[in-house]
Amino acid sequence: MITVTAYIIPVIIIFIIVYGICNAKEIYTPFVDGAAEGLKIITTILPNIIGILVAMSMLKASGAIELLANALAPALKLIGMPVDIIPLALLRPISGSGSLGLVSTIIKTHGPDSYTGRIASIMMGSTETIFYTIALYYGVAKIKNIRHTLTAALVADLTGVIGSILICRLFFAL
Repeated sequence: MITVTAYIIPVIIIFIIVYGICNAKEIYTPFVDGAAEGLKIITTILPNIIGILVAMSMLKASGAIELLANALAPALKLIGMPVDIIPLALLRPISGSGSLGLVSTIIKTHGPDSYTGRIASIMMGSTETIFYTIALYYGVAKIKNIRHTLTAALVADLTGVIGSILICRLFFAL
């Protein structure tokens, strides 16, 4: 499988070149035009991404996520949410790489087949980095009003978190 995936991109590139030659189509100019358009999109998106990354770093560095996790721990224990999952549930909408690091730590600490490890895995697959995604897509589309999208995305994320816990409680004994 690894050798097949290593050849996919070169095969696609060769196919495009051969197709262009066989059909007498120009391929270099559209390629350069696409690259130029990509650069325009990057310059549009970059300020939004930098803003989200700075805000995420400030939240993590300030200890706000840990403080909120500690405040929510007693109530969330009642629904079966392990204390180690709370920072993941809070960080996942903000940072994909940060939450992946938390999942990795949870799995190393508790094991992949533990109740906590399974919740973390299901949560990672059923939630999204909301703020990054909104900043990226809305930045490209130059949309400023994100109120309804953000509300719907946070409700969907909460549903993913609760669903992760319920699935593990139903299918995997505590």
